[in-house]
Amino acid sequence: MNILQAEKISFKYSSGREILSNIDFSMNNEEIVGLYGDSGSGKSTFCKILTGFIKNYDGRVLMNNKQHEKGYNPIQLIYQHPEKVMNPRWNMERILKESWMPSNEILDQFGIKKEWYKRYPSELSGGELQRFSILRSLNPNTRFIIADEITTMLDAVTQVQIWDSLLTIARQNKIGVLVVSHDHKLLERITDRTVFLGDLNK
Repeated sequence: MNILQAEKISFKYSSGREILSNIDFSMNNEEIVGLYGDSGSGKSTFCKILTGFIKNYDGRVLMNNKQHEKGYNPIQLIYQHPEKVMNPRWNMERILKESWMPSNEILDQFGIKKEWYKRYPSELSGGELQRFSILRSLNPNTRFIIADEITTMLDAVTQVQIWDSLLTIARQNKIGVLVVSHDHKLLERITDRTVFLGDLNK
């Protein structure tokens, strides 16, 4: 079993305002954990710290008692706005292949059509782009996914389809998922347990 740990995480903006204070958190790769918090409480900042996109913080992020140093990061972040993290000059096949190439079975589960491969990010809808973004994160070397409000901007039907596909594959492959959302009903429905960020701040 793989364990993701955040130990004594604190973070201040350049203005000096502390947004995260002495946070301890842990989960294993067989869990779907929900994280919620007040607006501006630092949920997205915490996600970026867990996945290495923010490095100027106090504390440690460990997987199996080791810090990630180089190579593929087994803790992957999925953003709310996939169009902001995809190269607009690359077609979707190149964007996907940069991480890995899923099987036809997985492509079908996510409703990905191969004719989309030759399209560019601007030629797909938000829901279609998010499907590609999630697939990129499901590389066989991934052990944890940090999903930061990933379906907030999508319609209800698309949300259900995306969560069903992601969580099915995550459980099959023993990938832990941290679901960050302000939607309490969603968290209650799809997670094993929920955590309030304010309770972690000390």
